[in-house]
Order: sequence, then C-alpha cells, then structure tokens
Amino acid sequence: MPEDKKMIGLSWEPKLPSLSFGTKNGSNHKSEKISETNLVYRPNSELIDGLFVPPNDPKKVNKLLKKQVKDTTGKSWFDMPAPTLTPELKKDLQLLKLRNVIDPKRHYKKGDSKLSTFPKYFQVGTVVEPVSEYFTSRLTKRERKATLADELLSDQSLKVYRKRKVREIEEKNQPGGVDKWKIKGKSSWKRAKQRRH
Repeated sequence: MPEDKKMIGLSWEPKLPSLSFGTKNGSNHKSEKISETNLVYRPNSELIDGLFVPPNDPKKVNKLLKKQVKDTTGKSWFDMPAPTLTPELKKDLQLLKLRNVIDPKRHYKKGDSKLSTFPKYFQVGTVVEPVSEYFTSRLTKRERKATLADELLSDQSLKVYRKRKVREIEEKNQPGGVDKWKIKGKSSWKRAKQRRH
C-alpha cells in the first residue's frame, strides 16, 4: 500500500488545454476544437488562476504603464514626489499663506490669497542651526514641536500679540458710550421707540 505524501504549503498547477493527437489528415475534428474554458489566456479577464497576463492591446498596456509611473516634478527638479496632504500638512500650509499676519514687523509679498488651493509638489524639512547660533537663535527641545501650528500656539510673544490684536478688534466693533442709543434715521428711531416700551 503506497503512503500518501502530505502537502505542506500551497501548490499551483496551470490549467492547460488537453491536447489529444489525432491522425495527420485531421479527420478527428473533436480533438482539434478546444473549449474556451480550458484555455490559459482569456482576453476578457486579466487574472487567470491568480496570475496576471498582460493584455495584447497596446493602448491598455500604455494605460497600465502610466498608472505605475510615480507622480514627480521631473529630472530638472530632482524627481521631487507629490506628498499626500494630511490634516497637519494642510494646517501648516494655511499658516504659511497667512504668515504676514503672524509677525507684525515683517512684510511679505502678496501670495496666493486662496486658502483652498495648495501646491502639488513641496517638501517639509527641519531647520538645523549652525553651532555659532547655539545660544542666540536656537529652539530648545521644549520649544520644538511636531508641526508649525503647535510651535506658533506655544510661542509666548505671539500669544501676547494675538490677544492684543483680538482686544483691539473687539473694541473697534463694540459701540461705545452713548453712540448705541443715538438716533440715526427713521429705522433707528423705531428701534429706540421699541426699546422704551
């Protein structure tokens, strides 16, 4: 009695058409015709028994090749890839577009005013200070944050400036003293009358 060998792992065998050799004159027509289910390559499906068979059509081949090419700027820009936009990156890019508001004493050229459009190709890096600026313009470990937004929110001088600006805007928009009770035209006269009753 022969022993059955146990298979370990996966095994795969291609489904090849059964070839039966008839007579040379071709009298056996049944053996010549091969059904489509037995064929290895079927033009309608791309995967055959788990294997990828490239299509015969050159247009389809070109489409597949275009999908495989990575989206880069090109050789003149050192093939810089297009990064995926995460929420953190979007916040940093919005802050860069609004950088003239952050520092009151620094003026920038007017850039893109649209906040919804972001550049397609860009890179993010860290600024490394030279040894000579160790005590003057270096960020300490505590001041260094993961994103630009976190650094700006934790900056104390910017926090004081932001609070002062918000206070100025609120005082400007808030009517002061008797101005809110003054009558200015018929519509305000009606409102004043309604307030009295």
